Amino acid sequence: MGTVVRFQAEGVRLDQAVAEACGVSRARAQAWIAEGRVRVGNRVVEKPAYRLKGEEVQVEPPEERPMVVPEDLPIPVLYEDEDLLVLNKPPGLLTHPAPGVYTGTVVNALLGRYLEVPEALPSARPEWVRPGIVHRLDKDTSGVLVVAKHPGAVEALSRAFRDRLVMKRYLALTEGHPKEGALIAPIGRHPVERHKMHVGGVAPRYAETEFRVLATAGPYALVEARPHTGRTHQIRVHLKHLKAPILGDEVYGRKSPHIPRQALHAYELRIPHPRTGRILEFLAPVPLDMVRAWEAVGGVWPEETRLEGYTGVQ
Repeated sequence: MGTVVRFQAEGVRLDQAVAEACGVSRARAQAWIAEGRVRVGNRVVEKPAYRLKGEEVQVEPPEERPMVVPEDLPIPVLYEDEDLLVLNKPPGLLTHPAPGVYTGTVVNALLGRYLEVPEALPSARPEWVRPGIVHRLDKDTSGVLVVAKHPGAVEALSRAFRDRLVMKRYLALTEGHPKEGALIAPIGRHPVERHKMHVGGVAPRYAETEFRVLATAGPYALVEARPHTGRTHQIRVHLKHLKAPILGDEVYGRKSPHIPRQALHAYELRIPHPRTGRILEFLAPVPLDMVRAWEAVGGVWPEETRLEGYTGVQ
């Protein structure tokens, strides 16, 4: 419930008095009265036309839920057809709304431009509004993000992720050189710091990531990560466990002067098309902040790596 509003009035209709006291429209006041949210004296009055006689009126407005509305946010599109949309998500953008954050997400960018606004949007919990979202990237992780355009595509793509028919390849800059090969280390919620995940932790679930070091620069490494499961913060937690936290990761490592976020990029994704089953491959060029960070620590990018903004790179 919202904050209770109390007032007294005489000689006016109940709906008019409620509208004026609460600063809402007459129609909204009438809806609250019909819902039993208005008491006159000690009784609920459900007649908007009831004329007040100086009694105390108590109104319990419903809790206002913020709307998730369409926004014009620039997100590069890597591919689009009638079934799916593939984006190159910039860093700093949440994939979908979360408690207290209902603007500036990928979902806001999708609504109105690529996807229809769900009819239940105003009454739904905003953090549950995730049309077309079949997987997610952390706010400060950039790269390939697939979105389904209709319920059939949502079901097919979700099944592909669930059945591990999707190949995901990330690039990360790390402080330290992780051990190469497959790491199997279950991940659960951190027992004390609830915003963190932890190897072991509370209610751990199976997690597997394959790592390969592509290049090194002193104590730093350019690492390829292929997660075979999709646990929250999986790559970041596994690299911390290997004593090679991601550069700039303030949650699992430390702040860096070279990049203002964790240097993690979803570089490649291979997925079966939701309608035809044909394997599609998408590459998102490495963003400039990671390019510059790697060069700042003395690294050289492998020639085959696609870098954003570099001449000759598609």
